[in-house]
Amino acid sequence: MNKLLTTMFALAVACVTVSAQAQQVTGKAQDGAKKVQMCVGCHGIIGYQASFPEIHKVPMIAGQSATYISAALTAYKGGDRKHPTMRAIADTLTEQDIADLSAYYSQLGIKEGDAPAATPAKAASENVQALIARDKDNSCTKCHGANFNTPNDGTVPKLAGQHADYLFVALKSYRVKNNPHLGRSNAVMAAQVEPKKFTNAELKTLATYISSLPGELKVVPESRLHHAPQ
Repeated sequence: MNKLLTTMFALAVACVTVSAQAQQVTGKAQDGAKKVQMCVGCHGIIGYQASFPEIHKVPMIAGQSATYISAALTAYKGGDRKHPTMRAIADTLTEQDIADLSAYYSQLGIKEGDAPAATPAKAASENVQALIARDKDNSCTKCHGANFNTPNDGTVPKLAGQHADYLFVALKSYRVKNNPHLGRSNAVMAAQVEPKKFTNAELKTLATYISSLPGELKVVPESRLHHAPQ
């Protein structure tokens, strides 16, 4: 019994140590600049389109928050986000790789002294206002910000200016269930986009509006990445 207790205690200490180490991982942008080979082929080409699960532009990630990028990559790695290509890439990344890449892309394309976009949100049409008002808890703007560019939490993405077709595909992915290759596990988002609340056409309208808003997201051309500071 004493031996069993000793073993259990050792395992518990090991788990706490691993957890503490994970929390201490700090990303370095200069190191992330050296690890982008698998990223630039899609995210470093203006207008690049993916074909799964349907044709759409890959998301702009330069200027996105490091915390969100890290959370997204971890979700792909762990299977909470299902996407064959992203899962294969995320599986090759260590926690340090994820932290470094996240730090790198969060500052990519941002000049020293730049401040977050404070431009007021573009006035929504009556149709869009009605769709947003359908969210009685105001979760959309409460989480992503009134202008969809100031999330209330680091794990929530900036959406303003993101490609409309990508946003549409992403929104629909939260509806997918029991598919080994597609879908995103997020109870809050799943409740927001359920079919009885929004039709596909309405989700597309919302995506188009959000895409039209001023934001910080951008694509930094692949050729410029070769001159990233080391």
